[in-house]
Amino acid sequence: MQPPKAKIIPQTTVLHGDTREDHYAWLREKSDPEVIAYLEAENAYTGEALAHTADLQSTLYKEMLARIKETDLSVPYRKDGYFYYARTEQGKQYGIYCRKQGSLDNEEQIVLDVNELAKGESYMALGVYTVSDDGRWLAYSTDNTGFREYTLSFKNLESGELLPQRREKTGSVVWANGHLTLFYTVEDAAKRQYRLYRHRLGVAIDDLLYEESDERFRIHVERSRSRAYLFLTSASHTATEVRYLEADQPEREWRLVAAREPEHEYEVDHHGGDFYIRSNQTGRNFALLSAPVDDPRRENWREVVPHRPAVMLSGMDFFLHHRVLMEREDGLPQLTITALETSATHRIAFPEPAYSAAPENNREFDTTVFRYAYQSLVTPPSVFDYDMDRRKPTLLKQTEVLGDFQPARYVSERIYANASDGTRVPISLLYRKDLVRDGSASALLYGYGSYGAIVPVAFNSNRFSLVDRGMVYALAHIRGGGEMGKAWHDQGRMLNKNNSFRDFITAAEHLSTQRFTSPERLSIMGGSAGGLLVGAAANLRPDLFRVVLSHVPFVDVINSMLDESLPLTVGEFEEWGNPKILEHYEYMKTYCPYTNLTAKDYPVMLVKTSLNDSQVMYWEPAKYVAKLRALKTDPNLLLFKINMSAGHGGASGRYDYLHEVAFDYAFLLWQLGLY
Repeated sequence: MQPPKAKIIPQTTVLHGDTREDHYAWLREKSDPEVIAYLEAENAYTGEALAHTADLQSTLYKEMLARIKETDLSVPYRKDGYFYYARTEQGKQYGIYCRKQGSLDNEEQIVLDVNELAKGESYMALGVYTVSDDGRWLAYSTDNTGFREYTLSFKNLESGELLPQRREKTGSVVWANGHLTLFYTVEDAAKRQYRLYRHRLGVAIDDLLYEESDERFRIHVERSRSRAYLFLTSASHTATEVRYLEADQPEREWRLVAAREPEHEYEVDHHGGDFYIRSNQTGRNFALLSAPVDDPRRENWREVVPHRPAVMLSGMDFFLHHRVLMEREDGLPQLTITALETSATHRIAFPEPAYSAAPENNREFDTTVFRYAYQSLVTPPSVFDYDMDRRKPTLLKQTEVLGDFQPARYVSERIYANASDGTRVPISLLYRKDLVRDGSASALLYGYGSYGAIVPVAFNSNRFSLVDRGMVYALAHIRGGGEMGKAWHDQGRMLNKNNSFRDFITAAEHLSTQRFTSPERLSIMGGSAGGLLVGAAANLRPDLFRVVLSHVPFVDVINSMLDESLPLTVGEFEEWGNPKILEHYEYMKTYCPYTNLTAKDYPVMLVKTSLNDSQVMYWEPAKYVAKLRALKTDPNLLLFKINMSAGHGGASGRYDYLHEVAFDYAFLLWQLGLY
């Protein structure tokens, strides 16, 4: 087959006196049969190009599936006299949510079987799942298209009956104390959570309590672990405003903690007579402050843990007798525990040079046990209960990896590459101990580098289908992410965004100079904003990579950021800038992948998207592929695959997802000469 050729319909726009011509804007028309026909032609071409890898895809799928314990059980957690857990069954795509009352030896009650919800659907995702304090009612939300548009439903757990009331386009949901009242948020046309409602079970009409009018801000509602207060947080990328309400007084008015101010981000929790506030008012890496609940105005905030330039305070958990702070130092997560009565403080020790660690299902307030999850590139996900007084961890469960998986065969390490401005860029590596570092090995380098998000050093048994074939797997922790604190994010956003792309290129070069791989053996991968990353890197240094794998890529930056009707656009002016501002526009022009495509040689590429993506619209990668195919001067393969019934995260079922991974891996192995 010949690759599809998208027709050209020039569309000219003028901005800041600069004339821009877009030949493929017509691909935005999702309802146009010609658009769907073009996407289907791309799928057919991709299917034909990879048809010869069908056996390899099958082999990879079976390999990956064989490592997974298909019938499995999560670690139960206790809440209000019940033990809650989720389990999977062999052959079923989705989880089954269950509970047992009083003891794990008692009879199981199935609270929600997502497999039943998914019958007749090509996609199914569970959003909110929250049970009332008395255990009688379940509030849950589902999305059956992939557009992340969730419908809220209410289930009587005693009778199994569903209430007729349903609420559309919902986000966060929280119960007030008791079982009759809950609060939920809904989204606007731009998928921004902007309204807060109060709902009484069985009542048809809900009370609108708050509407966020600033399009940069989104709202979220939650309850403190103490169960004394509800918090309504309105947040942009750079500022926050929090309101609070007594959880047992759902009819009262919400009150303000502190009014929003430019560049002031904060969050609030509760313990005893105080609110505790994680705030960046004294420094970018945040400090911990407190204020009396009866008068929490800014002038009453008191410092508890000061701002530290080398330590990012990323979160907080409060228990009756203890405080747990989530911190990051030297690019690694730390869990710091303080006994509130004595102020004695210590950190939980972790054994590996690169890892992930985070709180896990801590539902009880009056407890001395803190539950956390730990994993690394070679250590499967592990759940621990930690006695905060005795300072002793107890392993409850480590995800079982079936087959001949032996962690001792592999190396997990952290290395650093030096960027041109002297910045040290961390790289996490996974490879076999018998790797010969002579540049002959293939490698896959992954990156993201936006929104202050952290690329977790997480275990994934699927990767061993690459690593056991001699590949090196690498994570580039570049600026724009949050690995090294808030300043790390600042140095890779807005008018500093090019640092992200330079850091990624630096990481790729370092893998070659250190003889882990070579440019002709190096593949790169990124999704969403990571798709922007690999797209920009391919424009800047196409000679440095053999293969580019791009998932739901944000590649048409200028056009999308000019369209305020799209989801995310206005709120993200604080991450990318606003192209209606000349300085921002000129800077975006330096890196926007779609804008900077030119007539030159490019690496082999597989670009993937989903028709119902609500975050990066399908037409961005569609336009990108069409333009690249028309311009590139090389014979290298360019493939475009569209999931016609999913959203930003791809397939929702666990077996369907494995088939997607097998497809990607088969493409990589073929193009890297390992098949």
